[in-house]
Amino acid sequence: MWDRTVILRSTRVDAGGTSPDVTSAPPSSPPVASFESLGLKPQLVEALSALGYEEPTPIQLAALPPLLEGKDLLGIAATGTGKTAAFALPLLHHLTPGEAGPHNTSALVLVPTRELAMQVSEAIHRYGQKLGATVLPLYGGQVIGQQLRVLKRGVDVVVATPGRALDHLRRGTLQLENVRTVVLDEADEMLDMGFADDLEAILSGTPENRQTALFSATLPPRIASIAERHLHQPVRVRIAKEKVEPGELPRIRQTAYVVPRSFKIAALGRLLDVESPTAAIIFCRTRTEVDDLTVSLNGRGWRAHALHGGMTQEQRDRVIKQLKSHGTDLLVATDVAARGLDIPRLSHVVNFDVPNAPEAYVHRIGRTGRAGREGVAITLVEARETRLLRNIEKVTGQRITVATIPTVADLRARRQELMRATLRETLVAGGLESLRSTVEDLAGEFEPLDIAAAAVKLLQDSQEEGRAKEEEEIPATAPMTERKERTSRPGGPSSGPGSRPARTERGPKRPAGPPSWDTTRLWIGAGRVAGMRPADLVGAIAGEAGLDSSQIGAIQITDAFSLVEVPEPDANRVIAALKAATIRGRKVVVRKDRGT
Repeated sequence: MWDRTVILRSTRVDAGGTSPDVTSAPPSSPPVASFESLGLKPQLVEALSALGYEEPTPIQLAALPPLLEGKDLLGIAATGTGKTAAFALPLLHHLTPGEAGPHNTSALVLVPTRELAMQVSEAIHRYGQKLGATVLPLYGGQVIGQQLRVLKRGVDVVVATPGRALDHLRRGTLQLENVRTVVLDEADEMLDMGFADDLEAILSGTPENRQTALFSATLPPRIASIAERHLHQPVRVRIAKEKVEPGELPRIRQTAYVVPRSFKIAALGRLLDVESPTAAIIFCRTRTEVDDLTVSLNGRGWRAHALHGGMTQEQRDRVIKQLKSHGTDLLVATDVAARGLDIPRLSHVVNFDVPNAPEAYVHRIGRTGRAGREGVAITLVEARETRLLRNIEKVTGQRITVATIPTVADLRARRQELMRATLRETLVAGGLESLRSTVEDLAGEFEPLDIAAAAVKLLQDSQEEGRAKEEEEIPATAPMTERKERTSRPGGPSSGPGSRPARTERGPKRPAGPPSWDTTRLWIGAGRVAGMRPADLVGAIAGEAGLDSSQIGAIQITDAFSLVEVPEPDANRVIAALKAATIRGRKVVVRKDRGT
């Protein structure tokens, strides 16, 4: 039985179902205006104030009181609603730093991915710094010696992925008899990743009198089953989505474009040019698709980085740092690899393929449209996939607008608009006095308007340098009816389910003639047997040596080694960078090819 139910409204997209024992009701009390009035320790209130937190979010308003009272809690809320503070603040409030003892911990937080483990650990550290609380993240890919040293002394809070937590439990390096609080964050995602047995084993090793909080974006039967077995009379909190009033825009603008498979990359480039995202995550289904799309986007002039489970932790950390520090515009990722990422400047989320599960769609687009800003969710749909789109609409209760790909004329108009905005900003900023003499000299030979037009042309050329000229029209495709879907496939036999399109873009587009620079061919001691692909080589050279992918020449991969052409002036720098890095998770021999 549930102890009580709290339902709050939110404008977030929420795919959570409603179980029979739950009734929707408005909050019974007015919102609390501040964290201080909730009764948190002064050190926590001071830390929140220093971090710029002004008032609790809906999930925090609902979850903090029962958790501070020591009750168990089941929270249903989407990504980006403030769940971390909702469980971290009560956890720290009840904590007595240093009391856990050797190999023990007072609080255990379980999360699905290493990225989320790092993020949650960092947040708890910031909140609890004035209390002197110690926090340790445990996840795969770390040097285990450091983990063992910290665990031996004892740590107040452990934030771990289930697999790594269970590994330490079996080694005896982590013990749970002194645990007072257990939190399961993103529980539905942990089950989707196959951690059900690990969770059962971990929870069975914790004290019966512990406090338990479970947070999930949805409430499928298996989550309810875990709650019934491991939570004691929990308060159930659900952040329900708010109905949008007529004329009021939702925080996430959701649009789908029906595009033939063979035109998807061209369509994506066109949309990115028109939308001009501050930063975007592009979701793909597979690692191979992530790698191939990253290479294609870099070849078209975008700064894109890949993120998937086949990368080393060092590579993943570097990519995330690049995105957060504005070192890249686009992150191309799989669902699992991007889980738990929190990028405040993220303006767009793109589904390169329609997610098979509506819950995955909810998780993806929930990363944008935060802090009152409008986010944009774009989905590229093949005609035969429109039924998946309708299913998502049914589950989320929100309409996804189906639009046509911008035309070449639309693209040119958008570029002109952006250029005018850039020129206006420059004129308003001033500081042009030193350039007036140049214009005055030219004004003796040419009309002032022609001089200005020439300057604009130079700006336009510089902005489009390295960017593919998207001048071909992309065919508009109408959604299929169910009957047509059964009898025909767009684009011929190769477009059917399970088939792969022709691999026409394994790497950046090359000029028809020879490159304008002298090239050197590099010999790399890994080939097809080691799983080497052109995308791996281009990604490593562009990412590690900082060489633009359009400057990488012909690539040849044999069973035992690979050959790749790079500009002669950059050859030694590329060799040094690749020797210091790993390709496909291994060190490789790199040198100039002796045949050149």
